[in-house]
Amino acid sequence: QVQLVESGGGLVQAGGSLRLSCTASGRSISTYTVGWFRQAPGKERAFVASISWSSSTVYADSVKGRFTVSRDNGKNTVYLQMNSLKPEDTAVYYCNVAVNYWGQGTQVTVSS
Repeated sequence: QVQLVESGGGLVQAGGSLRLSCTASGRSISTYTVGWFRQAPGKERAFVASISWSSSTVYADSVKGRFTVSRDNGKNTVYLQMNSLKPEDTAVYYCNVAVNYWGQGTQVTVSS
């Protein structure tokens, strides 16, 4: 079993930055790909970014060049650095491990 807790969300003005954290407990996630997803009101959950066990990264086109995903295996944590935030980035952000494991989400609100 893996428990995931996201943190770091909040309210920020357009152009600002936030860093989200996804901290795992129960077992090490160092050998897993970890994904970030987001769900805006009235929309389906969508892929944002992922990082593999070897730190290879993939990004959705909408966040390329603005978001950076990284991991600290010593802390069993994956980060999502979000820069140049836009109002359309407003959503609940979730991390995911091994398909079935999700955190509770953290709210990100970007004001214009």
